[in-house]
Amino acid sequence: MQLYRFHGGLPLAGRKGALPLQPIRDCSLPDQLVLPLRMHARGRLQPVVSVGERVRRHQVLARPEIDGGACLNAPAAGVIEAIEPRGLPHAPGEIDLALILRVDAEAPLAAASFTPIDDWRAADPGELRARLIEAGVAGLGGAVFPTADKLQRPCHTLILNGAECEPWIACDERLLAEDAAAVLRGGQLLARIVGAGRLIVAIEDSMAPARDALRAALAALDTQQDDALDIEYVEVPTRYPQGGERQLIEVLTGLQVPRGGLPQDLGIVVHNVGTAAAAWRAVVEGQALVERIVSLTGPGVVAPGNWRVALGTPIEHLVDEAGGYSPDAERLVMGGGMMGVSLPDDGFPIVKASTCVLVLDHASLPPAQAPMPCIRCGDCAEVCPPKLLPQLLHHALRGDELEHAATLGLFDCIECGLCDLACPSAIPLVSEFRTGKAALRVQRQRESEATAARQRFEARTERLLREREELASSRAVAGKQAASAAAIAAALAKAKARKAPAAPKEAE
Repeated sequence: MQLYRFHGGLPLAGRKGALPLQPIRDCSLPDQLVLPLRMHARGRLQPVVSVGERVRRHQVLARPEIDGGACLNAPAAGVIEAIEPRGLPHAPGEIDLALILRVDAEAPLAAASFTPIDDWRAADPGELRARLIEAGVAGLGGAVFPTADKLQRPCHTLILNGAECEPWIACDERLLAEDAAAVLRGGQLLARIVGAGRLIVAIEDSMAPARDALRAALAALDTQQDDALDIEYVEVPTRYPQGGERQLIEVLTGLQVPRGGLPQDLGIVVHNVGTAAAAWRAVVEGQALVERIVSLTGPGVVAPGNWRVALGTPIEHLVDEAGGYSPDAERLVMGGGMMGVSLPDDGFPIVKASTCVLVLDHASLPPAQAPMPCIRCGDCAEVCPPKLLPQLLHHALRGDELEHAATLGLFDCIECGLCDLACPSAIPLVSEFRTGKAALRVQRQRESEATAARQRFEARTERLLREREELASSRAVAGKQAASAAAIAAALAKAKARKAPAAPKEAE
């Protein structure tokens, strides 16, 4: 298969060490799970349980407020202790409502029934999508976009993304090494929903354990294949950020997703390999997405490894399972070293977006440098995968020109961190872009609310004016009718008077 090259990017030194070779370990359940209602990319979910209610594992706890999306399911049996504001690990500094679940100490795995759909090839695609919504399946590559929403439009090509390009993370690689069959079957299932005739499974050429497992699974799958789906296995060069959705599409097909567009506009849909496995378990095994594989790594943790962790598990509990922090632990990061976000403490929970928990020591942190003025060298633009001009975005945001920044492609920034790495002036560009995006969303939301308020005021003013005009008109009509009635009555009275016989004259 011919491969292409995306713009920018850099080959980065791998930091995975022995992580891809270590078997996935199961993290024990904590006493309490914290489940944010803003778990997905489509906003907050609406709780369908109340405080004090006893729930079972896999039971739906919250549903989307609009069609589609993905539900939130119980990772364990227990009791809902509270619904209260908590910090969001995937959006530090933001607070939203979360369900607090006290885990049943005696029977934590008592599960609600989820009927498997064994004959999924004969099932209606709408039925399969509905199951993915009910089982809470969302993108496990970090973006957590509801899987069912990406399957609404027919596509000719489905790409399973196993190109795990972040230097520290190995959760997808280890999943492929241990359960490549579930990934491939999940790919067949997702292809069935969108009607794709081509399935491409992509990994990086440095992922040896995943390569061996995929080849064996593909060989076994060939004997079971009974449909016309063409499955291709591809190794792409190890280059960051190869695992970005748009970058991977360009490498595999030579096509570029247009700015402001979606891969579906090209007839292509991309899903993470973990998402494919979760979809398979949701449909065929009747299991909701209530746990995920997390790479807990870095020099600041005693025993790095890949862990299967229940959603809502506090990071503190997971670190304790891995032997605790090393004496040199200095910074806690949710996500990888390039795209991750620093956390102020380890009380935050594991969520569907938690690909990695990275604990850094002083030696692994970049040297602290005070930002200096931009010299317009263009190094940031050279490495930018979406072909943006970060230096111009930087100046627009410094001038508080948010809408101008948007026209320069602010929302096309994938926050890969390469511009930070390339900048000789040590300007924290990605942080600026994240802040700018958030500020622009708030500004547009306020403008939308102000527009809606103005429209309501104008509609009210127009209604009151119309009502006054209608009242005045009805009064005028009523007055005319009254005058007309009086005139008619007077005319009738005169006519009656004329017709009345004259009174006889008295004799003189």
